[in-house]
Amino acid sequence: MNFSEPLSGLFHLRAEPRLDERGSFTRIFSSAHFQELGLCTDFVEWSQSHNMKAHTLRGVHWQDPPEIKMVHCVRGAIFDVAVDLRRHSPSFGRHYATILSAENCDILYIPQGFAHGFQTLEEASTVFYHISQAYVPDGACGVRWNDPALAIEWPNPHSPIMSKKDETLPLLSEIQVK
Repeated sequence: MNFSEPLSGLFHLRAEPRLDERGSFTRIFSSAHFQELGLCTDFVEWSQSHNMKAHTLRGVHWQDPPEIKMVHCVRGAIFDVAVDLRRHSPSFGRHYATILSAENCDILYIPQGFAHGFQTLEEASTVFYHISQAYVPDGACGVRWNDPALAIEWPNPHSPIMSKKDETLPLLSEIQVK
């Protein structure tokens, strides 16, 4: 596995598939590698979202108290975004965007204090999450996907398919983040 750190604490993992006549084998998690970098290895919830249509947009969300997520796309492809909401971070308000797909096997490790969202690039895209703490409905938070302060260049900003809740999330300037 190759790890890069585009924003402090946020890791983009590139898996290294091993190919042979049968197909491929790809290690997507190694406790030893994560421990070497001081990263979380205890994910208490595993979740997946299946998205029937291309251009489905989910996010931009986070949990309070903060959680750690590891996200990868196991079917199809997504434009994945992590936003630094750590108020005292030098990269506060900045985001990192990448393509995660079943083909590239890339993974995004999202530390505490980041928000996360994605837009599907293909129909029938499935996203798998490893999460460091149990979901608490009252702790669900979010910031509007098209907030000008975030300047995220979504692949299809004109007609995303999204929930009413996500459409009406507050702007970054309207929320209190820690």
